Amino acid sequence: MVTKQELKGLPEDADLRRADSLAREIFSDVANKWALLIIEALGERTLRFSELRKEVEGVSHKMLTQNLRTLERDGLVDRKVYPTVPPRVEYTLTEPGRALRATVDAMCGWTHRYLGRIEDARRRFDA
Repeated sequence: MVTKQELKGLPEDADLRRADSLAREIFSDVANKWALLIIEALGERTLRFSELRKEVEGVSHKMLTQNLRTLERDGLVDRKVYPTVPPRVEYTLTEPGRALRATVDAMCGWTHRYLGRIEDARRRFDA
């Protein structure tokens, strides 16, 4: 978390600690499992909705749609519609989305690295 001193000179909307800040809203948009998995699945690729749904196992049509709209609204995903019948829609990460992907990749790496320890801790806790 950024200190108050580091936030000095920045707009109030940059403070994640403020419940009404834009930074908190953006953080909430991307810090959910579906958004993170969508960003990871897109990576450097362009995918159609159905391809994304197959890549992100377990996501419902509704949740994928909602998260893609939010990511598009925040400028992290680009949505391109082709005027065909039926319409073809493709999704690609934008530059800010690709920058966020580096963080998502690091989180995936962390998960893989500590998976065994977390499993052990859960077993001890649940015992």
